[in-house]
Amino acid sequence: MWGLTWRPNPQPVEDSIKAMKAALDAGCNFWNGGEFYGTPEYNSLHLLEKYFTKYPEDADKVILSIKGGINTKTFSPDGSPEGVRRSVDNILKLLNGKKKLDIFECARVDKNTPIETTMKVLEEEYVKTGKLGGISLSEVGPVTIQKAAKATKIVAVEVEVSLTAIDVFQNGVAKACAENDILMVAYSPLGRGLLTGDIKKPEDLPEGDFRRHLPRFSKENFDNNIKLVNEVNKLAEEKGCTGAQIAINWVKHMSKKDGNPEIIPIPGATKVERILENVKEVSLSANDMEALDSILKQFPILGDRYDANTMKHSEV
Repeated sequence: MWGLTWRPNPQPVEDSIKAMKAALDAGCNFWNGGEFYGTPEYNSLHLLEKYFTKYPEDADKVILSIKGGINTKTFSPDGSPEGVRRSVDNILKLLNGKKKLDIFECARVDKNTPIETTMKVLEEEYVKTGKLGGISLSEVGPVTIQKAAKATKIVAVEVEVSLTAIDVFQNGVAKACAENDILMVAYSPLGRGLLTGDIKKPEDLPEGDFRRHLPRFSKENFDNNIKLVNEVNKLAEEKGCTGAQIAINWVKHMSKKDGNPEIIPIPGATKVERILENVKEVSLSANDMEALDSILKQFPILGDRYDANTMKHSEV
């Protein structure tokens, strides 16, 4: 839900509600938003409240996962008991009783607070009291996953997974999720739009677009990274589909493969036509997967996923 509210000029609310309805009708019932996806006056929670006011019958059809645990003044992780209480209570307030909070996750690990402390507050004060359905983690490494799983039941781990972000399969994150029977939620399965093929050069990104600050979209890295996209698009042409559909279905294909946990991709989209493109099932044969594996090896992605300051808060 990032793109629906977290941009300089969000699209009209009615257009967003139309897109959300189309997504649910197409079977996309895992909705992922953020307390900080936007402004204190208009973010994911405000939009969700409006949606479920219009479509109250959809409340039980949607699994709602919301990120919080961020100090909204400093934009730094806050997993302290006080910070977590403030965050969850605010989320519940903004949902206004229109939808249960199925899953809550701290967006990043607070290095100043033991993960066990954060988990205890969420379990004792929110899960056991019925205010929260379950606890998720975000941008965490295998050590944190193991610690958190020992402290409480972890229902999901949200990490970036795409043909341009395969780190979790190499650094122990996927393995830790599988060992603890934890769902892996794959955000940005389209590589922040790179795998759509719509971005041919860095200048194609609009002025003010946050991706202009990401190393992978920098001029020194882009020319290399677009090579992988071009190869994926060649395969897509052969199969009669889009590169985006190849990318999303590759993530699906990695689910429970070679010891991986269950994985679900959560591509973001603001337009109905893009949503319908994203949900189309594309069968990937063993030969297709081998071809994609070869592409990954031949054209490794250059540059970090985030800028240096943001990467400091990620364990992945």
